Amino acid sequence: MAPSTHTVTNQVPPLVGYDVFAGDRALAEAVERHLEPGILDEAREELGSLGRSAGSAQAQAWGAQANENPPRLRTHDRYGHRLDEVEFHPSWHRLLGHAVTAGLTDAWGRRGGHVRRAAGFLVWTQAEAGHGCPLSMTHAAVPALRTDPALAAEWEPLLTSHVYEEGLRPASQKAGALFGMGMTEKQGGTDVRSNTTRAEPLAGEGEYLLTGHKWFCSAPMSDGFLVLAQAPGGLSCFLVPRVLPDGARNVFAIQRLKDKLGNRSNASGEVEFDGTWARRVGEEGRGVRTIIEMVAATRLDCVVGSAALMRQAVAQAIHHSAYRSAFGGLLIEKPLMRNVLADLALESEAATTLALRLAAAYDADTEEERPFLRIAVPAAKYWVTKRCTAVVGEALECLGGNGYVEESGMPRLLREAPLNSIWEGSGNVQALDVLRALQREPMALDAFLREVGKARGADHRLDAAIKDLLTELADLDAVEARARRLVERMALVLQGSLLLRWAPPEVADAFCASRLGGDWGSAFGTLPHSLDLATVVERARAQEG
Repeated sequence: MAPSTHTVTNQVPPLVGYDVFAGDRALAEAVERHLEPGILDEAREELGSLGRSAGSAQAQAWGAQANENPPRLRTHDRYGHRLDEVEFHPSWHRLLGHAVTAGLTDAWGRRGGHVRRAAGFLVWTQAEAGHGCPLSMTHAAVPALRTDPALAAEWEPLLTSHVYEEGLRPASQKAGALFGMGMTEKQGGTDVRSNTTRAEPLAGEGEYLLTGHKWFCSAPMSDGFLVLAQAPGGLSCFLVPRVLPDGARNVFAIQRLKDKLGNRSNASGEVEFDGTWARRVGEEGRGVRTIIEMVAATRLDCVVGSAALMRQAVAQAIHHSAYRSAFGGLLIEKPLMRNVLADLALESEAATTLALRLAAAYDADTEEERPFLRIAVPAAKYWVTKRCTAVVGEALECLGGNGYVEESGMPRLLREAPLNSIWEGSGNVQALDVLRALQREPMALDAFLREVGKARGADHRLDAAIKDLLTELADLDAVEARARRLVERMALVLQGSLLLRWAPPEVADAFCASRLGGDWGSAFGTLPHSLDLATVVERARAQEG
């Protein structure tokens, strides 16, 4: 018989059984804004179905199980034969299968595909973030493969398929395939031009044998990989299939899996190539140029993924505060807690709005949007991913000690938060990439300034921030040491411009006052008290039922 020393009260019910898409006003409005009327209803239906799945108890259980049971490497079978296989918990396959079926690797060939996919990726990542890695790389491999029409014809239908088939078989025997990527090596990290993996040409056109290693190979159970190696003509891009057309396993020795801070459900491995068969993608010596479009697309997914983590953390913090009582009232009604929640909500909405704007630029694919993406993607990647860890950490604190306990789900979000700032080039890499665009591609800066200028005159704080930014941009000599400061300012001005054009006045006013006008402290919860913070918080509250 249980003791009856107390009655459980004032505990918050779980945030479950809701539509993650429809319950996110900023995201739903962005989809409506960027999609043509002819496809909007269909997209809403797809995203609503995915949102209800993401908010279900089942998907939440899958996410927890996939993280509690991380992948295991099996290098050999019982007889000593090499296997080089990674075993995942069934919940991983359920999450990945649901995502592929929902079209989260299919953006390049359908109307509004990038906006629809980005919105879906933002929604489904809130159920579990780790399996987003193969989804992202599969989606991003398409533009790189298109540099070789024959390879694109063979692989693109499989990569954009809505069918998930686990297991290693020849790609020709599968209805859908996933891709991974191997760029970094022990000695170089981001400096891929120092790679030592060798590619020796064979007699067959475009065929090579690779010898070397990859320090980080993401999603090692994928069907194919884009990797960089040194060919006779210089650093080149190659497609490495896990299984050869005749059914034999390619040489792909997985030495170990990384023991990571977060992203526990996903496998990242160190692999060795020793006479590994590969097909060249693009021209010899043009490997970075070939793979760069893949990198750009995965960088956008870093922005979307961080926006998803922020959104889920903020939704949990507001939900908790709406049910939890302290000192004679609900937390959400306390002025100081309301300030914290509103501050977090601003960061989340600004990230979502920017991410969907970039996805819309991919869909437009115009002479104006391409240079805009060239500078806006690394700037957004730098800033949004940097803000993610701070937002999630503060949101966790809103739950107090309960947020520090694994059962709340908040520790998993916090462990995941730093990843997107590191993946596909950490903060300095993004800042330096923006500098390269500024110095070498004047059309990129012109496109950026046209975009932020669309809100000029709407708010004096934005106007002043644009003026200050132009002063900073006027002198790019010896700019490297202040690159982070410059890129941060560019991202904030862009976010402020977008919110002024599209967000409710209360949101835009609070963002401009704090992020652009300087009326802000060094921690969240330091917004000007005169703002309409209650409206900002209520807008960000997840709509249940």
